[in-house]
Amino acid sequence: MKTTLYPIKFHPILKDKIWGGEKLKSLLNKDSHLPNIGESWEISDVEGDTSIVANGSLENQSLKHLLSTYKADLIGEKNYKQFGNKFPLLIKFIDAKEDLSIQLHPNDELAAKRHNSFGKTEMWYVMQADKDANLIVDFNQKMTPELYLEHLNNKTLTKILNFDKVKAGDTYFIEVGRVHAIGAGVLLAEIQQTSDITYRIYDWDRKDDAGNERELHTDLAIDAIGFDMPDNYRVKYDTTANQSNEMVSCPYFTTSYLKVDSEIEKENTYDSFMIYICVDGEAEIKTEGKSEVIKKGETILIPAAVTNFQIVAKDATLLEVYV
Repeated sequence: MKTTLYPIKFHPILKDKIWGGEKLKSLLNKDSHLPNIGESWEISDVEGDTSIVANGSLENQSLKHLLSTYKADLIGEKNYKQFGNKFPLLIKFIDAKEDLSIQLHPNDELAAKRHNSFGKTEMWYVMQADKDANLIVDFNQKMTPELYLEHLNNKTLTKILNFDKVKAGDTYFIEVGRVHAIGAGVLLAEIQQTSDITYRIYDWDRKDDAGNERELHTDLAIDAIGFDMPDNYRVKYDTTANQSNEMVSCPYFTTSYLKVDSEIEKENTYDSFMIYICVDGEAEIKTEGKSEVIKKGETILIPAAVTNFQIVAKDATLLEVYV
């Protein structure tokens, strides 16, 4: 007999990165002895990095196993028809102690043809930023492939990139093809399609411990870069308390800002799982006979079969995500 589904937490998958730091441990309480934690994969179905349940009667089972067992009850009818036993989103926290490489992601068509993968549309919510920290998003002038390659070859790429100073709460929507990088001093939550395909075009000439530079993907990237994309990546959103305020809605996910300072009733009418990412404070999620607390830096999955629940908090900020 199948277990009745309930709000599910997963063990974070921590990634040591050349550019990572200490904030995932010091600010988000991630437990690790690794020195440079760059990423915490909160919910993942990426091959080789599948999330494992951390709470309740399904503890120690993998997300893959849950999908093959519960199917549409876990992710919704329409999602199961589209994705089958593949979870469509990857949820991360990222701490950039140093600048990340300048990069972009291919669209679904290119990613399927070249890598048998989804593309990688994503969004960022800045949780904390040091003074003068920035994000690189897009070019600072009209761009052509020829001009881009000229600057790439002359190692003057940074002259044509757009740098935005950021603070907590700033939100960016990064479509496939858009050149971008997370700057040093930024801690953020990232919501993206399930994909680990990144085309790195410049890595600040840095070398690893063995003296090697990381691989660049110049040739793959040239076909994937959007050279004339609209300037619509900065996300404006409402912050009214105790209601879901839509931030980003695209074919791959919808994310809302949810500030909670009382008890609110939620009804899942989306035929989808729902994910809550706690970016500040703590909140209690109550379903019939079950209760789970999520604190800053934690993430919880509400299965599609759980259609009614309450969120209780004195002062919490959540990102609410569904497909």
